[in-house]
Amino acid sequence: MKSKIRVLVVDDSPLFREVAAKLMSHDERIEIVATAGDPYEARDKLLEHKPDVMVLDIEMPKMNGITFLEKLIPQFPIPVVICSSTPINAFAAVEAGAVDYVRKPLITSTEELNSFAQELNLRVKVASTAQTIRSGNTIYKVMKQPEQQPNELGDRLIAIGGSTGATEAVPEILKDFTRNTAPVVVVVHMPENFTTIYAQRLRQQFPELIIEEARNGMYLKKGSVTIAAGNRHMRVYKDDKGYYITSLMGEKVSGHCPSVDVLFESVAASAGENAVAAILTGMGSDGAKGLRAIRDNGGYTIGQDKETSVVYGMPYVAFENGAVVKQLPLSKIGKEIISR
Repeated sequence: MKSKIRVLVVDDSPLFREVAAKLMSHDERIEIVATAGDPYEARDKLLEHKPDVMVLDIEMPKMNGITFLEKLIPQFPIPVVICSSTPINAFAAVEAGAVDYVRKPLITSTEELNSFAQELNLRVKVASTAQTIRSGNTIYKVMKQPEQQPNELGDRLIAIGGSTGATEAVPEILKDFTRNTAPVVVVVHMPENFTTIYAQRLRQQFPELIIEEARNGMYLKKGSVTIAAGNRHMRVYKDDKGYYITSLMGEKVSGHCPSVDVLFESVAASAGENAVAAILTGMGSDGAKGLRAIRDNGGYTIGQDKETSVVYGMPYVAFENGAVVKQLPLSKIGKEIISR
C-alpha cells in the first residue's frame, strides 16, 4: 500500500479551501494535512506539516503567489500546483517554480465540479512524483520527507542551553538533526526581539526542521526546535497529549531570563531518563544546577569542551559540579545526541 500524498491547500477564499479540501479528500491516495489563507500562514503550515504537494492560488493578500514561489522554492523545494482563475499569471507562476496548474472554474453544475475534482487530483498525484523543480534558471532537487513510524522515539526530549558563542554553536548541532529527531528545546541568552530574529535565521538554514520561537502552551513535536523567547522563562511539562511548554515573564534566575537552569530543571522533572541535554559555551554558571538535576534523574548530559568553547564558563561549572556525563568538542555533540 503506497503512503498517501500529503497536501497543503493555500487560497484566500475560505469557501474554496473547504471545497477543494473536500474534493481531494475523496481520493484515497490524497490526504489534506492543512489549509492556509495567505503565504505567511502557508509558510508556517509548510514548516509544521511538511506536505508532499502544495495547491496554491495566485491572487492573495499580503503577498501574491508568484512572489511567494520565488521566495519559497530555493529554501523549500516542494511541488506546487497552481489553481487559479487567471491562466496568464499561472504561466508566470510555472516559470517561478510551480510544476503545473489547473484553471479554477466557475462551478455551474455537478458534472463540472466532478470534472474539476478529477483534474485537480490527477495533477496533484503527478506533481507528487516530481524529482526536481526549476525556478528561474536554477534547478532544485525536491525535498522528500522520510516515512515516520509512530512512537518511534517514545518520550525522548532534547534540551540545549548556552550563552556567549552559543548562537553560532547551536546551528552546528542542528546540522545532525532531521525531521525524525526528538523534540528540541533551546535557551540561549538573548534579549527580547533578538530571539525572534534568531529563530527566523535558523528556519532559513534548516527548512527541514520545525523551528519556532516559544509560545505559551504550545506542544512539542518530532522534528521541532523551540527557541526560548527573550525576557521569558521556558519550562517543559507533560500531559496525556505529550510535552508542552510555558513561556512566561519572571524574575531572573541564575542572572538570566530566559534561564537555562529553569529549562533544564523542568526537563529533569518532565522527561527524567528520557532527556538528553547539552550545555554549550557561555559566561557564568547558568545551567549547571539544572544539568545536574537532569543527570540525577537519569538523563544523559553533555558539556562542550574548553577547546571549542568561545567562553569556557557554563560548561566548566557544570563539569566541576558533576553534571556532565561526557565532555565533547562542538563538532561531535550533535552526533552524540542522536546516538542517545
